[in-house]
Amino acid sequence: MTNIRNTNLRFNLNKEKHRRAWEHLQHMDKRVFKSHSNTAIDALNDYFERYYKTQDDPYLETRKREEQFVERIVTAVEASLDRTLPAYWNERIPQATPTTENKHQTEPAVTPEPNVDWDFLGG
Repeated sequence: MTNIRNTNLRFNLNKEKHRRAWEHLQHMDKRVFKSHSNTAIDALNDYFERYYKTQDDPYLETRKREEQFVERIVTAVEASLDRTLPAYWNERIPQATPTTENKHQTEPAVTPEPNVDWDFLGG
């Protein structure tokens, strides 16, 4: 014995959201959406599950939007670093590595500035 229930849907095509829903059903890709029934069932289940989740947690949607916003910022920063860090390190690495050409050259002697009050060093 099958346990099937039927219901009718009425679309008032003079109302925008009714007309859009009707058009979605008429133009849906049958390879992706197997039937009107399955599509309506999936849509109803999704709608009511989200509705009840937001009733239990009124800040759920806000947190989701915030998380998406933060994710977009992180992605943008990562992409920017991917573009700019190689050039930055290419400029800095030659400055950080010692050169062997002037290995025997002595550093010039540093003489203290004559007008500096060196008493603050305790001497």
